[in-house]
Amino acid sequence: MFMNDVVQAARNDMVEAGYDQLTTPEEVEAAFSKEGSTLVLVNSVCGCAGGIARPSAAYMKNYDVKADQYVTVFAGQDKEATEKARSFFTGYPPSSPSFALLKDGEIKMMLERHQIEGHEPIEVVKELEKGFDTHFK
Repeated sequence: MFMNDVVQAARNDMVEAGYDQLTTPEEVEAAFSKEGSTLVLVNSVCGCAGGIARPSAAYMKNYDVKADQYVTVFAGQDKEATEKARSFFTGYPPSSPSFALLKDGEIKMMLERHQIEGHEPIEVVKELEKGFDTHFK
């Protein structure tokens, strides 16, 4: 029961931040097939997701440069959706938490767990801002 509460709290964080949850491969395919820019958070229940990745993701909704879509898949929970999302992240091994910036369904930038874990949220935000400025303007 405890784990379900942790997972639900992690999901709620992203819904409250304005992200769409993609829980099936079909939802991933539909979202990633849209034209435009997409910020993807591969969510997880680890401490670096809760203390760094999710707060950074929430902040990015307020950045001056906007993505057309803000979406999340949940590693270890929505396994098929996460696997489908990762199929778009060519050249990158599975990593959670992580961020992907997609433009017209093509990977433009990836922030992997090793670039999140052990870093301050502001460091992650600054990297995401650089990515937005480079790929989404």
